[in-house]
Amino acid sequence: MREKLKRAQAVFLADFRGMNVEKATTLRNELRAAAVDYKVFKNSLLELAAKETDFECLQPYLAGPTAVAISYDDPVAAAKVLSKFAKVPQGAFVLKAGVLSGKLLDVAQIQALADLPSREVLLAKMLGSLQAPATNFVGVLAAIPGSFVRVLDAIRAKKEGN
Repeated sequence: MREKLKRAQAVFLADFRGMNVEKATTLRNELRAAAVDYKVFKNSLLELAAKETDFECLQPYLAGPTAVAISYDDPVAAAKVLSKFAKVPQGAFVLKAGVLSGKLLDVAQIQALADLPSREVLLAKMLGSLQAPATNFVGVLAAIPGSFVRVLDAIRAKKEGN
């Protein structure tokens, strides 16, 4: 567990009391698809594993049944799946806290993380922003010869009219 925590970008804790097997299986499958490890550990073992890591700050939240979601690549994807299950009205799955890059996150901050666009969308937006000036520059350069031709045509038409 300590090795997993050392490799993790983000860790989220949740209380899963009252979740039926079907919902728990769906949650595990969605987290697996998002490349997130989801396990249930004894709180005392998790506390020992978290000592002297960035995740030691989670100690106050290690009470009651605790499920741990560990994200190695994309913490936003993990937060999206977890907060979707936490929104289910029956309250069978409750987020407790999380840690992202050594910073403790409360439930509201995890929800804000989940509301971010995915990594692919952010990269596409950035690429579009980088591409826009070049596209505009090409448009201006293409318009110059067209404008020049229209001016010459207007001069020709004026001379023919006289």
